[in-house]
Amino acid sequence: MKNKFSPYQLHPWHGIEIHSYSPSIVNAFIEIVPTDTVKYEIDKVSGHLKVDRPQLFSNVVPALYGFIPKTYCGDQIAEFCMKKTGRKDIKGDGDPIDILVLTEKEIPHGSILVQAIPIGGLRMIDKGEADDKIIAVLKDDVVFGKTTDIADLPQGLLDRLRHYFLTYKAIPGENRQVVEIDAIYGAKEAREVIGCSITDYESLLSN
Repeated sequence: MKNKFSPYQLHPWHGIEIHSYSPSIVNAFIEIVPTDTVKYEIDKVSGHLKVDRPQLFSNVVPALYGFIPKTYCGDQIAEFCMKKTGRKDIKGDGDPIDILVLTEKEIPHGSILVQAIPIGGLRMIDKGEADDKIIAVLKDDVVFGKTTDIADLPQGLLDRLRHYFLTYKAIPGENRQVVEIDAIYGAKEAREVIGCSITDYESLLSN
């Protein structure tokens, strides 16, 4: 019988499966957690975490933050965004799709895998690029685990999510808006967006 276990650590983006029940349940690779004062992100070549930048202000990521393996924001994501916004100038941002996972547990570090249930998302546009943020809950979480749609979250938590993503790229001393959030969408649309990102990933591999 062929050994199905790899003796090597798999690349978090390309080597880990999205999940057999995707897009209803997904694997999420977590890069940063709320206690981090530095923004880490995956190095696309090696698969290791690297320092992207120190957080410029005192705002912290409000939940576990990372990406969904074997996804990509390319033409399908861009087309979906343009269909929803009516704009004609959108491109995919060229990264795996981002995900923020809500949990009541304090998880002290990133570079981990979690199972997450998508409940919605933020349609974010960053300098003309579609940069959706999928919002999910940790599977079986005591507080958030039974939440099925983003509309069920407290308004204060939604405001915190919006504020973080509208300000996390802000440059001290500059007042210009770096990113925009066109809409907050629910679980059904989140699954559609993830489906587009899976198609984009398959196209990326075939090129």
